[in-house]
Amino acid sequence: MKDVLKYKDYIGKVHFSAEDEVFFGKIEGIDDLITFEGDNVDQLKSSFQEAVENYLELCESLGKTPHKSYKGSFNVRINPKLHKQAAYKSVELGLSLNQFVEEAINDKLLIKNTP
Repeated sequence: MKDVLKYKDYIGKVHFSAEDEVFFGKIEGIDDLITFEGDNVDQLKSSFQEAVENYLELCESLGKTPHKSYKGSFNVRINPKLHKQAAYKSVELGLSLNQFVEEAINDKLLIKNTP
């Protein structure tokens, strides 16, 4: 993994501005825009953790769920040839294309399927 920080089940995507000479980022996986920055790596990490803590406090005070909710459905755009290969392979395996893609994602994330 690159250009990310992790803290308390939150991920911060990190960037660097050469013009401003500062690291900056935002918390991913939430419905709000929460940013953080630092002049060096230690400041960046500290700022990220502080942003997460402040966000959690704000959500608690508002009675809001901090994590973004996911519906379980999303559109994926892939090369048509790959789409065809996946569709054919799913038929060969007796799976729907959705099941095939879910299993592929589980395999990539190293998640064991449990009944």
